[in-house]
Amino acid sequence: MIKKGPWKIRKTVLKYKNPWIEVNEDQIVRPDGKPGIFGVVTMKSGISVLPLDDKGYVYLTDEYHYALGQKSIEVVSGAIEPREKPIEAAQRELREELGITAKEWVDMGIVNPFTTVVKSPAHLFLARNLAFTRKNPEGTEVIKTIKIKLDKAVKMVMDSKITHGPSCVLVLKVNNYLNHKG
Repeated sequence: MIKKGPWKIRKTVLKYKNPWIEVNEDQIVRPDGKPGIFGVVTMKSGISVLPLDDKGYVYLTDEYHYALGQKSIEVVSGAIEPREKPIEAAQRELREELGITAKEWVDMGIVNPFTTVVKSPAHLFLARNLAFTRKNPEGTEVIKTIKIKLDKAVKMVMDSKITHGPSCVLVLKVNNYLNHKG
């Protein structure tokens, strides 16, 4: 039996796996001593990037997301590929999705958007000193670029017009970072 915090795992059964997610069912002993099961979804670790230009504009994505069944306004986000560092994934995704490169990168930390059933950490970055080039999205991506002032993006988070967890956290963290920078 493997101990995991106050839980004990008797057995783990792989239920589903594809290149992006893995679903396991753990047969466990709960903290109260009773037997049970626990499902865990593990997604590839990801990145989220908020590009900010010298005039205070941020660049967001407007994209239809299959699982939601609707469009969502978000920061640039994507998976970290094997043997890729988070900063490299952030640079790649920003270039692919919006056609933006940046000379300055600020690590804004990590967020775990789902902590009870899904393991999916996202590394957050602020990108500055921007240059613009051609987009190169993946075949699954149809992305419209939205250019707005940072304070409007903050309002969109507060008004639930931006609902993607890592996007909300990153927009608010960047706003706080800029307002409290010496």
